[in-house]
Amino acid sequence: MRAVVQRRYGPIDEVLIIQDVDKPVPRDNEVLVRVRASALHPDVWHAIVGLPLIYRVMGAGLRRPKQPVPGMDVAGVVEAIGGNVTRFKEGDAVFGATMFMRLGNGAALAEYASVREDLLAHKPAHVTFEAAASVPTPALITFMNLRPDRIGTNQHVLINGAGGNVGSLAVQMAKASGARVTGVDRTDKLAMIRSLGADHVIDHTKHDFTRVGEHYDLVLDVASTSSHQACKPILKPGGRYWVIGHDHFGTATGRVFGSIPRMIGFMLSSDFRKSEKLDLRSAPVAQWMETLRSQLDSGAVTPIVGKVFPLREITAAMRCLVEGQTVGRIVVAVDS
Repeated sequence: MRAVVQRRYGPIDEVLIIQDVDKPVPRDNEVLVRVRASALHPDVWHAIVGLPLIYRVMGAGLRRPKQPVPGMDVAGVVEAIGGNVTRFKEGDAVFGATMFMRLGNGAALAEYASVREDLLAHKPAHVTFEAAASVPTPALITFMNLRPDRIGTNQHVLINGAGGNVGSLAVQMAKASGARVTGVDRTDKLAMIRSLGADHVIDHTKHDFTRVGEHYDLVLDVASTSSHQACKPILKPGGRYWVIGHDHFGTATGRVFGSIPRMIGFMLSSDFRKSEKLDLRSAPVAQWMETLRSQLDSGAVTPIVGKVFPLREITAAMRCLVEGQTVGRIVVAVDS
């Protein structure tokens, strides 16, 4: 099968090639997916370039990638199922993530991928493969951080970085939970954020959202440009601040540790309660994927696809991702 392959870490223009590799064989709890589309996001970039360096020690592979095929999100058709799989059958259209809360390559940028059953959901018929592939990883990150099941009706949520992959989904999921949503991003993304249902928008190039006089039950800092300390004055009593930890493709944090020290500092200094913590070992991923499927099916969540590239143009697709000028998700059409 054809796949994107990297044998070492380095610049995207130097390490990515298209090669024939062996088709994966699904384990008992896995589904073999004939991939139609796969989406790109910052974690894919981190795994390819091997930065920050701490990622290599934490599981991606010290000298070279343990898994040579990059990518994490897929949408496609079930080709075969493992012996213990019960939710899917051959011919089902599915979407999901090849890995969750792990560092490194996920083998999604290939004609076939083996995916754990609990990381997949049935694709709604009216949603394209490209659109379905654009949502799994950012949606799982959103569920983990936003916790829409804990957002009450009329709570006021501010999302900093609302025009990005995670932020745009967070806007829609918060609205689906009944919250009032304020979205913060740059000028050219505000119209899109409004179209997703945000009640208010703030142009961060013109205004500091910590000084507009509003107070919030939750500030979700997807862009990672603020801090818990800076947001304390705008939090209501009992309000929460959560930061995702985006390091802006290595430009905002160090080459060795990246955003990890900042995340640790946030956890040590914030006053979040134990009840807000989530044990990632028992994260209800299958439940989250089913909720996402339902939201896509009902139209509560609408994926925003910015550009679609064929597999042979993977380096151009990655450059487009890093440049950050495209509104919407960058998707690779594997079957074109």
